[in-house]
Amino acid sequence: MTYRFFTPAPARTASGLTAAVYRQLRDEFLGPVPTFQALAAVPEVQAATWSLLREALLAGDASRVDRELTASAVSRANRCRFCVDAHVMLLHALGEHALAEVIAQGGTPPQPGHAELVAWAEASRTPRATAWASPYGPEVTGTVLAFHFINRVVSALLDPDLLPGGLQRSPVVRSFGGRLYARAAREPKEPGGSLPLLGVDPPPPPAWAGRSPVGVAYAALRDAARRGGDLLGDVARRTVEATVRWEDGRHPDRPTDWAVDLVRDVPGADRVGTRIALLAAFAPSAVTAGDVALWRLSHPDDADLVRLVAFGAITATEHVAQTLSPAHH
Repeated sequence: MTYRFFTPAPARTASGLTAAVYRQLRDEFLGPVPTFQALAAVPEVQAATWSLLREALLAGDASRVDRELTASAVSRANRCRFCVDAHVMLLHALGEHALAEVIAQGGTPPQPGHAELVAWAEASRTPRATAWASPYGPEVTGTVLAFHFINRVVSALLDPDLLPGGLQRSPVVRSFGGRLYARAAREPKEPGGSLPLLGVDPPPPPAWAGRSPVGVAYAALRDAARRGGDLLGDVARRTVEATVRWEDGRHPDRPTDWAVDLVRDVPGADRVGTRIALLAAFAPSAVTAGDVALWRLSHPDDADLVRLVAFGAITATEHVAQTLSPAHH
């Protein structure tokens, strides 16, 4: 597995909050997977991302198959090959071999309930155009939001191949990988187990989540990731937020040219940061080594790159979440 712009510290060297996150990842998921290692440079974002993933995708009573389908469908809409491959493997782990292969091949599930769920999850990419809202409970809705964030972080910071040479795209390898993770995938998780990682005073949860721990985790991630916007000036930050609203999840045809055009009126010192944040929101795999090298001239730390990508990712995610607030119904 290769990281695109930096190599995170080995998981065994972690301390403090990051070590606590890795402990839960080992106990309850697939271990310190690359997504969370990439986020370790900003522990509060890493902890909140894990908390949302755990509470939405893994804990509670909602069907795990429905949630893995949702994760795969959102990843498909966001063109995050890495995440599609990972969650197809987890569908295999849940024993849904035929369904997993339908998703892997870009098809529509044969069962009407599953087909409806996939169409709904994919429509969340452009929430205004599709008048997107959620008829589902907090776990399934939270899974959509978790993957809008995670897909963007993964596509910006990781190479798209889960295994060397894209081996995970072989049905035999997918099925074998699924069997390997079957026990971990099927073990029930108690809701709320990750909330102690969020500190003593997490922000209030959004209305769509009710009293579910999913809402607490989402609010913590929203607040932690938004702080990356502090790396940009006011005009730059407003440019990112306004673009996310008016473009409504459209996939730009030529992302690099599109981003260059959009930052023309941004103050010079903020142009490269704004471009990276915009690409993180819309076409994260189009962030280049050249963009990152320019950004590092003024922000050499890995943590600042992760914060900037997280800001772009959460701005796009929050655009989807806003359609769930009562004002939009």
